[in-house]
Amino acid sequence: MTSNSPEIFTATSAYSLAGVAAMAFVATTGAKVLLPKNARWQDSFTFIWLAFDALIHFSFEGSFLYLSTFGRTVNSSVGPFAELWKEYTRADARWGVSDPTVVSLEILTVLGAAPMCCYIIRQIVKDDPARHYWIIVLSTAELYGGWMTFCPEWLTGSPSLDTSNPLYLWVYLVFMNVIWVAIPLWLMWDSYGHIAGSLRYAQAVIKAKKN
Repeated sequence: MTSNSPEIFTATSAYSLAGVAAMAFVATTGAKVLLPKNARWQDSFTFIWLAFDALIHFSFEGSFLYLSTFGRTVNSSVGPFAELWKEYTRADARWGVSDPTVVSLEILTVLGAAPMCCYIIRQIVKDDPARHYWIIVLSTAELYGGWMTFCPEWLTGSPSLDTSNPLYLWVYLVFMNVIWVAIPLWLMWDSYGHIAGSLRYAQAVIKAKKN
């Protein structure tokens, strides 16, 4: 007896996850090539994350933006990136129908966050401490984007989300979104320490001169 239930892990699933892994490899290689060997592990990790972040935003999310504007939708499109996003729509149907909230957030992500990632990477390579301000700006934007992607959905009972199997729930919905919460929070904490420490030191120097 054959089952009519849809296949859960497809070739597109494998290609999509392999693409993510390839971007992580490129980001890691970039850190090894562009950063000095004695770089702080925090700076190396931040470089890798931002490079990975930029690659995801420009390629995957950039393709989504193209497929979801000027009358286009993922569900009505064809091609490799359309198939990739159709795979994700099995977990979150909004991405297939050009949901205005999702598309609006992706405009900010692709045109704002992705270039900012590249700018901060340049600052890391040059060891410019001003990067810590921009890291906090970027991380705040990433957290806001995640909140606005899912909060409206939760408030309406999550009608577009399919959590019926582990791949959709734990890989597509949880893992692929939680990392954009956990890592920005850590980046904000790390950069806050640098900024606050520098300001406190400067304040102490000023007070010492007055005395």
